[in-house]
Amino acid sequence: MKGNQITLNPLDIAVLLKIASVNNSSWQQKPLAEALQLSQSEISKSVARSKFAGLLDPTGKKIMKLAFMDFLQYGIRYAFPQQPGAIVRGIPTAHSAKPLSDIINSSENFVWPSGKGKLKGQSIIPLYPAVVDAIQNDESLYEMLALVDAVRVGKAREKELALKELKNRILNGE
Repeated sequence: MKGNQITLNPLDIAVLLKIASVNNSSWQQKPLAEALQLSQSEISKSVARSKFAGLLDPTGKKIMKLAFMDFLQYGIRYAFPQQPGAIVRGIPTAHSAKPLSDIINSSENFVWPSGKGKLKGQSIIPLYPAVVDAIQNDESLYEMLALVDAVRVGKAREKELALKELKNRILNGE
């Protein structure tokens, strides 16, 4: 009997970050789907993949925080690699967005391509297409996605600072 290989999707990282930002194990799929601009079936499939990967507990409600941090620290840049692209107008990400933009001064900007953005910089493809819409009213999710991008494309210092901030937010719920 042949089985299908179950693999994580970049969208799963955004779902896990949203669950972490909610910081409450009584979250519901429908509000999560609406907040992320996804369908409930996409959320359900994402939860199943994350449970299978050991990033969510067997109930699918609580993030396995240490496993998730290990994946972000050691796996994200290999599983979902990204190279900065052409100069475009967009929404700041990685070290160009808060909280890292408060610490790091750089003339090199990274952005998610979007007509809604005001900053020009090298394009970074977001983890899933609806990111720009999903972050409009969710500063916590926006900052965590930007921090993950810093891990994916940043230099050593940016990665270190981003991981420290992600650990504070995910492990300590701050």
